[in-house]
Amino acid sequence: MIKENSVVTMSYTLRDDAGNVLDQSNGQPFEFLQGHGNIIPGLEKQLMGLNVGDKRNVQVQAEEAYGVYNPELRFSMNAEQFGETKPEPGMMVQFGAPEGGSFMASVIGTEDNLVILDANHPLAGKTLHFDVEIQNIREASAEELQHGHPHGPHGHHH
Repeated sequence: MIKENSVVTMSYTLRDDAGNVLDQSNGQPFEFLQGHGNIIPGLEKQLMGLNVGDKRNVQVQAEEAYGVYNPELRFSMNAEQFGETKPEPGMMVQFGAPEGGSFMASVIGTEDNLVILDANHPLAGKTLHFDVEIQNIREASAEELQHGHPHGPHGHHH
């Protein structure tokens, strides 16, 4: 059964409150290392103790998924800063962060000469509904534990 440090293979379909499919495994088994933050905390918590063959509908609140929606992550900038690119709603834009690294924001709309952007995760503030089916459970290897994710046929290769 699924416990800390299990490598779990599952298939899933993710829907929003309205029942729209946001993501699914589409016959590609999804493999993760339980207890290492490979998946959102709320899903990890609710998979604990499941066995191979178990099918569950799991609901995860925003707080345990991609966080609550933060209105302070909405900002606007001058359209001229986009140069030749015409910003369209839904477009993803990458920004360098002052402390290094980068973050993504999506264009929500334009107003006069301003572009309104939102740096929240697209699923922030949403309750997520997962239909999961557990296909395989095994112990993680020492190397997988050290790296914090599964390796192998469906895992991540270096």
